[in-house]
Amino acid sequence: MTDARRTERNRSMLSTVEDEVLHLIDLALLEDRGSGDVTSRWTVPARARVRARVLARAGGTVAGLTPSLAVFMRLDGRVETNRLVEEGQKVVPGEVLYALKGPARAVLTGERVALNFLQRLSGIATLTRRFVDAVAGTGVKILDTRKTTPAWRNIEKAAVVAGGGVNHRRGLYDAVLIKDNHIAVAGGVREALERVAEHNARGLIVTVEVRTLEEAESAAGAGADRLLLDNMDIETVRRAVGLVRQLNAGIEIEASGNMTLDRVRDMAATGVDCISVGALTHSASALDVSLEVGGP
Repeated sequence: MTDARRTERNRSMLSTVEDEVLHLIDLALLEDRGSGDVTSRWTVPARARVRARVLARAGGTVAGLTPSLAVFMRLDGRVETNRLVEEGQKVVPGEVLYALKGPARAVLTGERVALNFLQRLSGIATLTRRFVDAVAGTGVKILDTRKTTPAWRNIEKAAVVAGGGVNHRRGLYDAVLIKDNHIAVAGGVREALERVAEHNARGLIVTVEVRTLEEAESAAGAGADRLLLDNMDIETVRRAVGLVRQLNAGIEIEASGNMTLDRVRDMAATGVDCISVGALTHSASALDVSLEVGGP
């Protein structure tokens, strides 16, 4: 394939990448490359070409392939990419995730940024998969939260989906979540819900956060679509679920608050419909990946 055809193919592939992702890539490259990669420019001949592979150094679930690969295409349209696994696929240590071929300077300049996207997002997918597997068979959904890296929310939420999780609201605009501070300012749960009802012409899902059995009882029949049982111990959640189901059998019940792998299955057994886990995005450890020059 000629350089012109490679460039055209990569340009076509990049056109399918969302502008938001390309913007993040450009910002990351600007941060890392600045006025230029002096090491690669001073040590690598301008016309040098390489083959390289990106490998998993630990087992996990892959996410972030698209932004990772797009880094190299953004740097030089002549870089050829070959994706060898799929988003959401479980991989083992030593497995090759994708291969590269092209100008050496572009590959070496893009290495760190590309791996940063891949390891961060794969870490989120891997942790999500562990939570999903922990509640397997219960019918309970694992949800993410808004506790995301600033400006990375959409790609981090995509990583949650790759790991088998379900996205909660994306922001402040696409669902109503009445929390304790809203309730305090509005004057009570019912007052807050009445105000929401006056404005909710789009029919957005309305969730009320409650922290006690008394609050759960008050909110159950007040017009919310979902109750969020926040920071309750497992026995209190079990009692709250029984109480709420008697008052409103159709309302969805979510549990949240310092959820860990050790307790998530017991929480799922209380009868809740879903469990939100902030740790999916704020505390996931990066999946160990590396780029190696050479190979077939």
